[in-house]
Amino acid sequence: MGIGRALIRGMKFLAAPVILASIAAFFVWHASHGDRGLIAREQRVTEIAAARIEFAHASAERESAERRVNAMRGDRLDRDQLEERARALLNLTIRDEIVIPYPPGQRLF
Repeated sequence: MGIGRALIRGMKFLAAPVILASIAAFFVWHASHGDRGLIAREQRVTEIAAARIEFAHASAERESAERRVNAMRGDRLDRDQLEERARALLNLTIRDEIVIPYPPGQRLF
């Protein structure tokens, strides 16, 4: 009976630390691998960086379009801009111009 009591006493002595260590391990694992853990944070940081780059490109494109639209306003009409748009829409050139074709996916500006 002495060995059985010693075994039970040892189990009671180790039960609380084992349970607390298990709980701590659970939280540590989720802190690194969970939905809001350290690994997910690194992925979100890279996604945010990519989104900021995309936003910068979209902003630059929007500003370019705004400049082109402002150049076409009636009170301050830019004749060169108007001629360029008319040629692009009508697909026409002047007799003395040299036309250099480029691939459809490539932008000139």
